[in-house]
Amino acid sequence: MNLICSDFLTDGPEDAAATIILAHGAGAPADSDFMNEVAIGLATAGHHVLRFEFPYMAQRRIDGKRRPPDRQPVLLEYWRSVIAQAGNPKHLVIGGKSMGARMASLVADETGVAGVVACGFPFHAPGKPPGARLDHLTSLATPSLLVQGTRDALGSKEDVAGYDLAPSIAFHWIEDGDHNLKPRKKSGLTHEEAMADAIAAAADFTQRMAG
Repeated sequence: MNLICSDFLTDGPEDAAATIILAHGAGAPADSDFMNEVAIGLATAGHHVLRFEFPYMAQRRIDGKRRPPDRQPVLLEYWRSVIAQAGNPKHLVIGGKSMGARMASLVADETGVAGVVACGFPFHAPGKPPGARLDHLTSLATPSLLVQGTRDALGSKEDVAGYDLAPSIAFHWIEDGDHNLKPRKKSGLTHEEAMADAIAAAADFTQRMAG
């Protein structure tokens, strides 16, 4: 898999103690509003932030055609390639949004990274049981922070309470947040407040794990 560093979107100081690598979700690119806000927020907190796109999304950027995600082996090998180029894995936290973060969690132990941060971890498809998606989460050794909306349709607080997860996995719950961490108006919370909360939690975790 030939990936060159010029494929990265970069934010924050390159000489920061910690680097966090963010991968996008299944349907939106690396420069979506969500990904931009998280990356800029983490960079403002003093971290070096790298973003990349999986092959199917990079191709969509070229021809404009929507296509399903690459098969899991391709996504995982791409993550491995990115990590190999990004520097000492002990100073790397990897993750991102939904599918991209789930793929990160699948290679975390083998690559020796310092931690995993996921925003909206997709424990299951909407209305479906988790199935095999939980298998590796029972034994995941890499410290992981899952920033999750309490009413996320892909893994709500109620859902997660019934899962057998490794002690390495911690949660930061966004009250009334959906899969994009967005609360409803009736909650009295704004999306801006929810995102600031999520970014602060991810920045603190990155500093503790890889700084």
